[in-house]
Amino acid sequence: MTEDIHSEKILILDFGSQVTQLIARRVREQSVYCEIQPYNISLAKIREYDPKGIILSGGPSSVYDTDAPHSDPAIFDLGIPIFGICYGMQLMTKQLGGKVERSEKREYGRAMMELDDVEDVFSGFDGRTEVWMSHGDRIDAMPDGFMRIAHTEHCPVAAMKDSDRRFYGVQFHPEVVHTPRGEEMLGNFLFSVCDCRPVWTMASFIETEIEDIRRKVGDGRV
Repeated sequence: MTEDIHSEKILILDFGSQVTQLIARRVREQSVYCEIQPYNISLAKIREYDPKGIILSGGPSSVYDTDAPHSDPAIFDLGIPIFGICYGMQLMTKQLGGKVERSEKREYGRAMMELDDVEDVFSGFDGRTEVWMSHGDRIDAMPDGFMRIAHTEHCPVAAMKDSDRRFYGVQFHPEVVHTPRGEEMLGNFLFSVCDCRPVWTMASFIETEIEDIRRKVGDGRV
């Protein structure tokens, strides 16, 4: 049981979003184990975790702020699927050689998003879907290898992908209830892209923790 749970791990890097815990909740609701770690976690530690996929959270910063949080860009060389949300998408763009600019109009609230591609994270969708936006920056030029997969009236690149490297970015927040089909999008990333299996439950997690304690303690007393 322990091996099954930890072999299906998703790592969430936290860039200061108020709803990072919601991302974890949405992942766990789909019976996939995940852990939240600080954005500056070392590359060695990520390798030690050996996650099936990485999610980059949103955050309040601009990628061009002098004190903006940045993860090690070498995470993009690990061969692991990565899903960037809002700030996470912008950071992915900047670190992979794309261009991020200030939006002429800040987009906040519900938006109707037009889909340019209905594969991978948008598998099972039709031409449009409602999402929740909260951003002041936008993608002006995608990195090499990426294609636009969605847009809104005020956001030319609302979602993008590099399917060869299994990198995905969304400018909106799929983790909040105001994005009605956000859980489905995350599920597509977990199961179709990362090839996770839904083997985690709180009961199984408690069981594995007890097993781990027993292995460490042996015949001793806790």
